Formats: sequence, C-alpha cells, structure tokens
Amino acid sequence: QVHLVESGGGLVQAGGSLRLSCIAPGRSISTYVMGWFRQAPGQEREFVAAIYWPVNWRDVGDSVKGRFTISGDNARKTLYLQMNNLSPEDTAEYYCVAGSRPFTRDPQAFGSWGQGIQVTVSS
Repeated sequence: QVHLVESGGGLVQAGGSLRLSCIAPGRSISTYVMGWFRQAPGQEREFVAAIYWPVNWRDVGDSVKGRFTISGDNARKTLYLQMNNLSPEDTAEYYCVAGSRPFTRDPQAFGSWGQGIQVTVSS
C-alpha cells in the first residue's frame, strides 16, 4: 500500500486547462505503475491514464486521448495529469492510483488509491 495525495483540482470553464499532481510522501513513485481514474456521480469508475517508467509504457483512455497527458517530474516523485480542452463531461472525482502490474486498465490492478480530488468544468 502506498499513501497518495492529489492536488490541483478545482473549477474551470469549458475549453480551459488544469494540471493534477500526485505524490507519495516520503518515497519515489518510479517503481510503481502510476495512474489516474475518475468517477462522476452515478457513473462507473473510468480509466484515465497510466504510466510505468521502467518499461517506458504509457496509456491514455479513449475519451481523453489527445487532450490529457500523464507524466512525472525528473526525480520521479510527482505524477502529473495535464488536462487540456476540458469539457463538462470531464467533471468528476479524479483518483491517483498506484499498482505493480502494467499493461492494464483494470482498476483492480491498482492497490493504492488517493482520497480523490474534484474537477468541475462549467459550460
């Protein structure tokens, strides 16, 4: 289990941008499969993006491809989700996750979840 802390959420107008950040206090995230999921009220959890640096693997969900980018800082201590051209459909609680199995979008593969952070996009 890894303790994860998200930041950077908030309210933004449609077409705007936000960058979410996630840290695991006191440790590097370089050896974990790191990712983001989101969940809107009344909807199922949705895969957003994931990254695993040791094998240079990166995956982005179909609904956000071309608009969202997952990355990390050079020290591999902070995970980012850059979100551009946001739409009201992106409104959701966003969760930073960590796991040990790459090449999957299955939420069950990610054993550690942050508390979540709200992103609201107004029209």
